[in-house]
Amino acid sequence: MADSDPVTKRGLVLAGGGLAGIAWETGVLCGIADESPATATALLESDVLVGTSAGSTVAAQLGSGTGLEELFARQVAETSFEIDSGVDVAAITELFVTAMVLPGATTEQRLQRIGEIAATTDTVAESVRRDVIAHRLPSHDWPRRVLRVTAIDIETGELVVLDANSKAGLVDAVAASCAVPGAWPPVTIDGRRYMDGGVGSTVNMGVAQDCDTVVVLLPSGENTPSPFGDGARQEIDAFDGRTLTVFADDGALDAFGPNPLDPACRIPSARAGRAQGRREAARVAAFLGLS
Repeated sequence: MADSDPVTKRGLVLAGGGLAGIAWETGVLCGIADESPATATALLESDVLVGTSAGSTVAAQLGSGTGLEELFARQVAETSFEIDSGVDVAAITELFVTAMVLPGATTEQRLQRIGEIAATTDTVAESVRRDVIAHRLPSHDWPRRVLRVTAIDIETGELVVLDANSKAGLVDAVAASCAVPGAWPPVTIDGRRYMDGGVGSTVNMGVAQDCDTVVVLLPSGENTPSPFGDGARQEIDAFDGRTLTVFADDGALDAFGPNPLDPACRIPSARAGRAQGRREAARVAAFLGLS
């Protein structure tokens, strides 16, 4: 008797990109659903969801089972519970530059330096930021499905994966993954403090290493540089399994505006994502063998 075909394990990797990224990723999924409901369902039913920073919010929202239309409506609503940190991307970039000038330092040491700055920067209180994250999530319980959220331990500079088996509640895990250094406070979980999981990598492809097939939604340009390593494009290309990446197109990048952390970017980013998702639907369907 012939051996049975190997089981394919599919992953959906949702990358970092601020409030613009949350809105765009939600829009892309809705746009795909507009053109190919079966393709959107396949993405939503991926065996593994991996979320980094903005992507952690979207992954947790998807894990709650809330419908795409409701999630999209949240993004295009005139009002929200989001608050403006008062910090723009230029200030965050300067923080990275400061960490990069450590001669001979390892990536972990540079991340530790960023963590030190994050821990001493004057921001809103952890509790205030946590309330914002709590309002983002339709459910505050870890889903039964596999959901992995990334964060960086500010003391060690190491990447940490938070999931249902960790000591973190879902709200705290997402808050940690979204704790942009210099904009928001590090998040305390079980005596450790964590910052944004996208500081070292916006995609963290290694967290999906047990998947053979991965779709990545990445709210940045294909050739956007990374302060550490060769960038997301190279990290995705080095992944062992099959991958398809949807990068933000020029229209989406224009919609993001100069500051993807600004709550005002939500509506145009969501709409640009939905338009792009409609254009990408056939390509994603073909990759998943649904066309």
